[in-house]
Amino acid sequence: MTDEEALNEFINDLTVIKNYSPNTIESYKNDILEFQAFLKTEKMARGLLFIRNKVPQNYVSYLSRKDFASTTIHRKISSLSSFYDFLVKENLFPENYFIGLDEPKIPKRLPKVISTDEIQMMMDSCDKENKLGFRNYCLLGCLFGCGLRVSELCNMEIKDIDFRERTIQIHGKGSKDRIVIMYDELASSLKHYITTFRVELLYNSGSTENRHVFLNKNGTTLTRVGVRKILEKVVNDCGETFHISPHMLRHSFATALLNKGMDLRYVQELLGHESLSTTQIYTHVGYETIKKSYSIAHPRAMKIDNKKIKN
Repeated sequence: MTDEEALNEFINDLTVIKNYSPNTIESYKNDILEFQAFLKTEKMARGLLFIRNKVPQNYVSYLSRKDFASTTIHRKISSLSSFYDFLVKENLFPENYFIGLDEPKIPKRLPKVISTDEIQMMMDSCDKENKLGFRNYCLLGCLFGCGLRVSELCNMEIKDIDFRERTIQIHGKGSKDRIVIMYDELASSLKHYITTFRVELLYNSGSTENRHVFLNKNGTTLTRVGVRKILEKVVNDCGETFHISPHMLRHSFATALLNKGMDLRYVQELLGHESLSTTQIYTHVGYETIKKSYSIAHPRAMKIDNKKIKN
């Protein structure tokens, strides 16, 4: 089997079996092709199917010398590890040499969030008498009110929404479905948008087949790039200059719930995280909230506080 054939089989597995998004698949493919180019340039092996066990660690060292960020190196190695895992399972390679490598440590950074006041300001700036303005209002409501990934927002269809139960079935990463909850006002706004302004937008496309919830001005499905441009426009309409991304609204959603005392496991479920540790890294809780929770929950802290009150 050639390198090209092995790569094509892996891409087919990501597409058909794992149902990964086109952007994710393209990222995997680029990482593997870069490694293939490294093997050729450095004369490390005849190809992807002929590497020896020391080659992966040499590749990590090479990437480090090239001043790639530690997060980028981890992503590239993760892509290659997934590729060789596939080859091993298909009996095309003896062992995955990318497991257990000595990689540069990733610094833990708190995610960027925006305040509830800033979010309210953005939603207030949307012209709800205008079809695009009302669409933007609902879009913000879904990103911040449901904690959706931008790809989940773009892929959401009308059939996924249960207005009676105020829930949306989300088709997440790796074909993992979950249910998210809508607050009352978001549910009524979405219903109004779908039955009025969305119909007007769909008319612009000349087709009635599209069932996606969020459409662009031409009546076709809104893209990830389109969502980012909408957020930039909303911020500009507020007269502000701060940077915002769909993921920041997802961070802000999780942080707001945790700061109000929601159990981390519930937040994990709403975000669609497989691991609780991912949710812990993904969100952060204000220090004052932690102190307050500690004072309420810890028996010694409660006793000391009660004595202070009596004195």
